[in-house]
Amino acid sequence: MAARLRLIVITDRDLARPREATEVVGEALRAGAPAVQLREKTLPPRDTLPIARRLRADTKTADALLFVNDRIDLALAVGADGVHLGPDDLPVAAARRIAPPGFLIGYSADEPAAARAAVAEGADYIGCGAVFPTSTKSDAGRAVGLGGLARMVAAVDVPVVAIGGITEACAPGVFRAGATGCAVVGAVMAANDPALTVRTFMHAAAGAS
Repeated sequence: MAARLRLIVITDRDLARPREATEVVGEALRAGAPAVQLREKTLPPRDTLPIARRLRADTKTADALLFVNDRIDLALAVGADGVHLGPDDLPVAAARRIAPPGFLIGYSADEPAAARAAVAEGADYIGCGAVFPTSTKSDAGRAVGLGGLARMVAAVDVPVVAIGGITEACAPGVFRAGATGCAVVGAVMAANDPALTVRTFMHAAAGAS
């Protein structure tokens, strides 16, 4: 699974404009992005469902993973590969009880204790951050830095994916700190050339392996 978590492209309709977020994701997938996370904070589930279905079809074609942020019901409805949960969402243990075999659960944490508790409940990977200051998540909290990321990697025995302010320039340092992968929003969704950005991230990942 680690290889498929090298880069998770997280959707953001506002940053993608004037393009559609699905259009940007399509370019990222064609460039080799191994995973996508649908994050939609404002649309109701009924309106998010068609987007999720489109992303499910596109990720299947590209042999990439699809995660849905927060909503395990939506993830299950479209046959996504997993869900990504945070402290305010359904607890990992509860999600694990209703998830089918092989369904992946990620959990956001910035403290090792919270990460270890999530892994004990069944989390398959930890999203650590914000590693750097970010404007794409209003509740991201303080940045933990590369030192905090390294401490998280040492604290758990599952893959750790760095998130928060990750750019192509800082990606090599993220991988040197021991992260399995990067989860990015603006770096891809707002890029003039999303495909080039994805290839740059994947090159950084390959150099660290």
